[in-house]
Amino acid sequence: MKQILNFINGEFIATSRTFDKFSPLDNKLIAQVHEAGRAQVDGAVRAARAALKGPWGGMTLARRVELLNAVADGINRRFDEFVAAECADTGKPRSLAAHIDIPRGAANFKVFADIVASVPTEFFETATPDGRGALNYALRRPVGVVAAVCPWNLPLLLMTWKVGPALACGNTVVVKPSEITPQTATLLGEVMNEAGVPEGVYNVVHGFGPQSAGEFLTTHPGVDAITFTGETRTGSAIMKAAAQGARPVSLELGGKNAAIVFADCDFDEAVQGTLLSAFSNSGQVCLGTERVYVERAILDQFVAALKQGAEALKFGRPEDCATGMGPLVSKEHQNKVLSYYDKAKSLGAIVVTGGGVPDLPEDLAEGAWVQPTIWTGLDDDTPIAREEIFGPCALIQPFDDEQEAVRRANDTDYGLACAIWTRDLARAHRVAGQMETGLAWVNSWFLRDLRTPFGGAKQSGIGREGGVHSLEFYTQLKNICIKL
Repeated sequence: MKQILNFINGEFIATSRTFDKFSPLDNKLIAQVHEAGRAQVDGAVRAARAALKGPWGGMTLARRVELLNAVADGINRRFDEFVAAECADTGKPRSLAAHIDIPRGAANFKVFADIVASVPTEFFETATPDGRGALNYALRRPVGVVAAVCPWNLPLLLMTWKVGPALACGNTVVVKPSEITPQTATLLGEVMNEAGVPEGVYNVVHGFGPQSAGEFLTTHPGVDAITFTGETRTGSAIMKAAAQGARPVSLELGGKNAAIVFADCDFDEAVQGTLLSAFSNSGQVCLGTERVYVERAILDQFVAALKQGAEALKFGRPEDCATGMGPLVSKEHQNKVLSYYDKAKSLGAIVVTGGGVPDLPEDLAEGAWVQPTIWTGLDDDTPIAREEIFGPCALIQPFDDEQEAVRRANDTDYGLACAIWTRDLARAHRVAGQMETGLAWVNSWFLRDLRTPFGGAKQSGIGREGGVHSLEFYTQLKNICIKL
């Protein structure tokens, strides 16, 4: 049986307490994960602190950049291993992991190494009463030991989205990956050692939330800052933990993202873009679309086209190049999504397609599979329209004018992302500016420049990541004033 160990101070650490990791494809046991207790978490934080005070803290920026580029090269050199680990944990198609997860995971180290090597700070000449003047300039210094609590939907990509800028800025990290997807974070420890990253700079502790590694890490007094991606309820608990010591937090939380499809859109692009945003990664994308507002003139045509696209998605194993949809990440999550499918039916939704579990061969029948699902016929005040489901599903509703579409799309507790489909450039700018979200895509979805700000409004998060915006969280600005 494969053993997935903690990675602390450059070494792989076993513990006496383990938990099972099951394949989402067929629910078979594929590994045992070693759960970190309070002692192991404390050891990881202490190792991170020692590295901060030792070789990593005293390292030149040029050398740090060189090491981060070596880490990126190491991921790419072991590309197939990372793809295999990601697919084993999540069940996602290999084509998706190979195109998005692993390349972007590696790129996060290179991009932030480049940014931190070239970003300027402030400089001011200051007049003084005696006429001699003063100079004020700012220096960026690392915030310290960073706890990175990471999600299961894009495990390597979203973990390195935190670790890349944290290390580039000179911090050390203790990563707590999701207990559902532990493998790539552990594999990255091997790459760190191969690249020559000093011991204690990158640490991984496995476990759960309450009374486990997650709680032990976020409440540890030796942690200087906490970054988290995941559901809003967990983010609230982390904020409470961070209040002890007034530690900064960066939170990317849930969403109930809308797409607005105007009648003047490029119809084929809007359909294909919505298929991607609703069903990619089996709907397990924080930026994914679960609400689709379609101008009434093209509603029936759009619903029919989206139905055809959803029904063309092929279920299968990750290695099959024809696979267009994998399972959900776990049986537990399957039960959650299916409960919403049942709730939609009980509320009187029109099930355009899907709504249940697909028929699959016997070797896959026990996996965490659900059908891509499209509903119509429900109002904005139903749970299907208001609560994050995080599965391959979309509620399609008609609208009659622009103001109505904007008002209804914004009528949510969340504010992460939206997609707007129109050929009218003035309307595109006007609507995008009114959306109460951190990201607004026009005639696209998931198109990302890693230099741009990423984050949510309302209950979708606190803070921004990406480019220099990540540096604002992972560094502290120190002002130095020189009297001349």
